[in-house]
Amino acid sequence: MNIAVDQAARRDRMAVLARCSTERLNSLWAKLGLQPAHTPLRGPEAGLVMLRGRIGGTGEPFNVGEATVTRASVTLEDGSVGHAMALGRDHAKVRLSAVIDALCRNAEMAARIDAELIQPMRQELEVADETRRQQTAATRVDFFTMVRGED
Repeated sequence: MNIAVDQAARRDRMAVLARCSTERLNSLWAKLGLQPAHTPLRGPEAGLVMLRGRIGGTGEPFNVGEATVTRASVTLEDGSVGHAMALGRDHAKVRLSAVIDALCRNAEMAARIDAELIQPMRQELEVADETRRQQTAATRVDFFTMVRGED
């Protein structure tokens, strides 16, 4: 498999895992029936990251504030290593995400996990995003300026 394609798939997979709820992840994981033995390499541990922003997306960068993140790294019995990070302090979710990342080093396992775990969560996140967009659009206010006549 092309390394760039593999990296893009991993980036997409990890983005879905970082955004999903722990409850949904655990329920889909239980359906897969996988219980690989793993050893923690690091964490899970919580820390802070600095959030940066730009006015209008193009201005000079500035520090917005800090956010809590949790990260973890695990190794499987076959030597595969997985890493994960997510906003918040959900240690169980991040540990499981690292295990999933390690399992996905195997192309066959990655295809199974993508089909049975990642794709359903991705669809649910897209529906939730669309619902949020519609709710936001319903509160949109269009401002306009009326030109006054010459007084």
